[in-house]
Amino acid sequence: MKGTYSMPQNELETLHQYFGYTSFRRGQEEIIRSILEGRDTVGIMPTGGGKSLCYQIPALMLPGVTLVISPLISLMKDQVDSLSQLKVPSAYINSSLGWSDIEYTLYLASKGEFKLIYIAPERLESESFMSVLKGMNISLLAVDEAHCVSQWGHDFRPSYLSIAKLTERMNSRPVIAAFTATATEQVKQDIIDQLWLCDPNTYVTGFNRENLFFSVVRGEDKLQYITDYLNSCGEQPGIIYAATRKEVDKIFELLCKKGFKAGKYHAGLSDSERSRTQNAFSYDEIRVMVATNAFGMGIDKSNVRFVIHFNMPKNMEAYYQEAGRAGRDGDRAECILLYGPSDIHIQKFLIEQGTQSPERKAAEYSKLQDMADYCHTSVCLRKYILEYFGEEADNECGNCGNCTDESELSDITTEVQKILSCVKRMGEQYGANLTANVLKGSSNKKVFQLGFEKLSTYGIMREYTLNELVGLINLLAAEEYLYVAEGAYPVVRLGRRALPVLKGQERVMRKLRRKAKQEPQTADRELFELLKALRKQIAYEQSVPPYVIFNDSTLREMSTVYPVDYSSMMRINGVGQSRFEKYGNQFIEAIAGFCAQKGISPAAAAVSDPVRRASAATGTAASHLQTYELYSQGKSPEEIAQLRELTLKTVEDHIIQCGNEGKTIEWDKFFTCEQEALVLDAVRQAGVQRLRPIKDVLPYDISYFIIKSVLCKNRLL
Repeated sequence: MKGTYSMPQNELETLHQYFGYTSFRRGQEEIIRSILEGRDTVGIMPTGGGKSLCYQIPALMLPGVTLVISPLISLMKDQVDSLSQLKVPSAYINSSLGWSDIEYTLYLASKGEFKLIYIAPERLESESFMSVLKGMNISLLAVDEAHCVSQWGHDFRPSYLSIAKLTERMNSRPVIAAFTATATEQVKQDIIDQLWLCDPNTYVTGFNRENLFFSVVRGEDKLQYITDYLNSCGEQPGIIYAATRKEVDKIFELLCKKGFKAGKYHAGLSDSERSRTQNAFSYDEIRVMVATNAFGMGIDKSNVRFVIHFNMPKNMEAYYQEAGRAGRDGDRAECILLYGPSDIHIQKFLIEQGTQSPERKAAEYSKLQDMADYCHTSVCLRKYILEYFGEEADNECGNCGNCTDESELSDITTEVQKILSCVKRMGEQYGANLTANVLKGSSNKKVFQLGFEKLSTYGIMREYTLNELVGLINLLAAEEYLYVAEGAYPVVRLGRRALPVLKGQERVMRKLRRKAKQEPQTADRELFELLKALRKQIAYEQSVPPYVIFNDSTLREMSTVYPVDYSSMMRINGVGQSRFEKYGNQFIEAIAGFCAQKGISPAAAAVSDPVRRASAATGTAASHLQTYELYSQGKSPEEIAQLRELTLKTVEDHIIQCGNEGKTIEWDKFFTCEQEALVLDAVRQAGVQRLRPIKDVLPYDISYFIIKSVLCKNRLL
């Protein structure tokens, strides 16, 4: 309540005092400042990028109350539980409360007792509720999951259209801040239009989640793969998504028979069943959640170590949002998509059964093809994702299933020529399945009806299975050797890269995939498990999810640097004054006892090697700050890449990010005066909206890193 809350002086003080962090993540400070300056603001940030802080910190600094429009009850409860632990007065209003509770909450709100109130968008359709809000002193209206306001987004909710009407009826219009993790240019503009934003500042902090390892697995027995994977990764928590309720039930039953602690979640279960299972997952009582896409939006469980998609999702927006629920604490996590040929048919059926307009369905089919291309591409998966969302991706990431595949390249030019030739001889008017049947020499009735058994390409790839041939055709479509027309019955045509291959002017190479390697742990595993057990005990006593106490990355940092006093504990990311007062001494006692039992000197352990020392100074979640620590010690980017087992590009991106955050960088070490002049001249010609046009007018030896360094030095990035 009001008596326990004191208004902080600035953003950084608020961040440290309430949330325990000493620096902002990329984009947070700019977004917060924009809101505090009274500007409508759009923040497009990846899942786990810290969107909630971007409205919670202004809420703590502005007078009056911040109203948060949130789509799911689970999100509201998690957020309010976390804020209550930090002594921030907050509340939620949704269908889980009785009317008397709602009335009492609104009464307290009218007295100024809360700094944040979370509501579901459906509440705005009630005239009586709207009239109550009209009389409140609302200084900030935060719209979470703002893509729901757009009919071109992947999760359109008509109730979100009432938000603009609310602001029109208020006595004093609040600042409006809209946040989402996935938005194309079309969706971003629709958010601005539908929410009636006034000349908003828009911040796209980047879609890259470098701690996530993306991979696509094809041609495997999916159920066996899941069983083997769960057996190999200890007790780590994760989510398995399936497209239908039937498949969720099937996977859940299998896992239970195998002895795994699993739960299931889909719309066919009662509200109480879903709530009970969700709480069990949040409290680490079950290890694996098997669910349809009904589960997950707004789930604030930070230590999800893997997300497996049993089926291909319907579009890239849905996939990236669901996959992004892994690794929200900044630690490494895996995002695995298990692809099977039937996945496309399932998604097409779901689109066909929908009630959307023909225009909307056409857009859905187009997005589905983009998703299918992702499943078959041989290029860097991260690069594919980033470019889909309009972000520049200059090189391969070195941290996805395609980039880490070290198997030798195989020349498949002859096979590709056969497929392209067959597509051409069939008149470029038929789909992948019929083309595969012709290449296989199938006795399919339609093949003979159309006379395709007379083609020279009939049966020229008999040694392949139909599934293998369809997979090759999809791979060629993903690599633009073929083009798949949009629609319910897409046809295959020659793509822009087909002619040089048919003429023998270009070779086509393909790699086989292998399983990703696990990165070595730097934390003391035994201490980490001890601290997790202590956290679970405290969480049980206080009836809150364990991650509300400390998230996994905070415990892992404690297990790396062994803090045994106030000052060392306060340097741990995610502690902060409020949490230290509640839990700090208990964790210090546990760590000190562990060190005494094992004969460990905390001071010596914390500085045993340069990478661990960087982790101790900055926290395992802030990877770019670990790079900066080594850079500050005089290490070159090449040396840092070798020490940290990262690609050179990742290290260079870390340096650019640190420069954008105001860290001291000696930029002139990375380029000459002549190169700087050339880049600035190119900027005058091409602008700074995209890097590619700048690169195109520069000499070949001027890399993207040099371009970004010049822009960063001159505050143009």
